[in-house]
Amino acid sequence: MPFSEARSKEGIMTSLSGITPSGRLTLGNHLGALRRFTDPDGFYFVANLHAMTTKHDPRRLGVLTREMATLMLAAGLPPGTVFIQSDVPAHAQLAYLLECTSYVGELSRMIQYKEKGRGKPMTRASLFTYPCLMAADILLYGTDRVPVGGDQDQHVELARDIAIRFNREYGETFVVPQLQKAALAMRIKDLQTPTAKMSKSDTDDAVGTIRLLDPPDVIRRQLMRAVTDSDGEVRHDEGAKPGVTNLLEILAACTDEDPVELASGYSTYGQLKADVADAVLGVIEPLQKEYARLASDPGTVDEMLARGRDRAIEASRPRLQAAVRAMGLAGSTG
Repeated sequence: MPFSEARSKEGIMTSLSGITPSGRLTLGNHLGALRRFTDPDGFYFVANLHAMTTKHDPRRLGVLTREMATLMLAAGLPPGTVFIQSDVPAHAQLAYLLECTSYVGELSRMIQYKEKGRGKPMTRASLFTYPCLMAADILLYGTDRVPVGGDQDQHVELARDIAIRFNREYGETFVVPQLQKAALAMRIKDLQTPTAKMSKSDTDDAVGTIRLLDPPDVIRRQLMRAVTDSDGEVRHDEGAKPGVTNLLEILAACTDEDPVELASGYSTYGQLKADVADAVLGVIEPLQKEYARLASDPGTVDEMLARGRDRAIEASRPRLQAAVRAMGLAGSTG
């Protein structure tokens, strides 16, 4: 889901984002997402409910969920901000309430459903109603600004429509998120197909993807074998030289330097690749060491995730209760 912002009753802006455990986290996930998750008042979750819209292996989902949560903690996300989505019942509860205010027509127009499920009799209902779950994620925490400009734009716009409709039919309950043009996001590309983004959904043996827990020698080898081109000139030109540009973008992200300026310092692809490998390992190896430390102490990980869970439950309860009351449902949401 997109990186969103919510304003608390005290006027403090907090960030919200979730990552679906559809595969192992990659270098692109770390440079483009985890490093941005720095808000001590934020909510950052493993969106494991989002991973159930298609057929999945329960054991693998459990392994990936735990691995991803531990990596988020190892990356240094602020204490009390990380949780697993399914541990906070309000996400699923509100998603159902929002399904009850959504229309088949608008859900069937979602591009993701059209591409993955329309016309296929074995398509899961959860793929069809997925936008309602995403809307619940956004609306539960009072998100008031959501960046648009990516592959989730339709879902974000629908979340806004659902909030407006709910407030109109049942009374003012949710903050209606404003759509904000997203800043240009850094997208690390596949090392073998540099016109496509590096994806955690690729198979575990995909040679164009660097996973955060890959052995250092494997990471170095993948970078040294990255696709470039035949003219030998190092310059930043995404259209004409996507492979070289991708390497420069990776180096720039790891060193906080300008990729165009970095290009002027290289005359050979070999030296560029070697320096990119050094820079990437300089980022990944400390993360791997901290991950290993946490993974060897599951009790500490459990405590850290419980802290994030409890905080998310407390923060989400008021809006869920307000929605329950507004719709005329009896009983307590806990």
